[in-house]
Amino acid sequence: MRSRRQALMTAVHAAAGFAAAAMAPRPATAALFGSPSRIPFGACVRNDPLQAEADYRAALKSYCQQLTSEGGLFWTLLRPARDQFDFGPADIALAFCDRNKMTLRGHTLVWYGAMPKWTNNIEGAADAEHQMTLHIERVMSRYRGKIKTWHVVNEAIDNPKTGVPGLRPNIWLQNLGDGYIDKAFRIAHRVDPDAELLLCDYDIECADGTSPNKREALRTLVHSLLDRGTPLHGVGLQGHIKGKYEIDRDGVFKFASEMHSLGLSVHITELDVIDNDLPGPVPLRDAIIASRVYDFLEPVSTAVRPAFIGTWGITDRYTWIPEWYKRSDGLPNRPLPLDENYQPKPMWNVIDYFCNG
Repeated sequence: MRSRRQALMTAVHAAAGFAAAAMAPRPATAALFGSPSRIPFGACVRNDPLQAEADYRAALKSYCQQLTSEGGLFWTLLRPARDQFDFGPADIALAFCDRNKMTLRGHTLVWYGAMPKWTNNIEGAADAEHQMTLHIERVMSRYRGKIKTWHVVNEAIDNPKTGVPGLRPNIWLQNLGDGYIDKAFRIAHRVDPDAELLLCDYDIECADGTSPNKREALRTLVHSLLDRGTPLHGVGLQGHIKGKYEIDRDGVFKFASEMHSLGLSVHITELDVIDNDLPGPVPLRDAIIASRVYDFLEPVSTAVRPAFIGTWGITDRYTWIPEWYKRSDGLPNRPLPLDENYQPKPMWNVIDYFCNG
């Protein structure tokens, strides 16, 4: 118990000291964000508040240079039926980006999750390849020249159980084998040769006993794809940080360094901090969250300049975390850079510090 308390207080003091020395809040100004040396920051966007709430729109315009549609490009919304495409939700996000001189990221083309029920009837290699090809061609063709970075395959690695995990079971692996990932990238590159194509995954950063195995599996997959000549241009480190664990700074640094040495860009794509097991008091919790984000971004940034730093949401008012990691004490989760009243938190100061290089 004593060592745990000491570790906790060390993290808190480190965060507080860093905040005093280097994290004084910076105004979110267009001039600052227009700097060519700044790493672009972005967040995922929900269409309901985007259309209904002025404060939500104002926060996105004040802080973000890129957005990711939270669900508009998921199969479940795009493909309500086998032969039907609905681009309405994605178009709403893109129109907001166009009006406000932002860019939209393509999330995601091939994923095991958020699949409509009709895809359960996909059977056999020919059917699976046809549906994957149709989807990538139709979606990327519509947004060619407008969406320049695509999260082509998302969360392909299974969660570790014992040892280094393999690929996550899904309809693509079931019907096309492990070559489905290479196939998806080749189709995407053919449709838009100028697009940047990413492989994205989560849980590579914590000192929890499982992240090293997940990280090794992702590393192995990247090498395998590059050995095949797959048109893979970068990796997306999601960064859904499990707040109760410290960051494996050395492991993160080595991984990011290796990706850079392979000629790949490194993106932080879905950053937030899962805080259900952190202490309740807000100042203490916010300090720990800020320290976790710092300990994640610092080794990445030391290894390679990130191409993008993005969070999965901009405000604690709209976050997926309570749906899966609700706090037992009943207090609201605080996983994101702005609180529920759109005020910046220590987490934002950390992100802003690294975005300014």
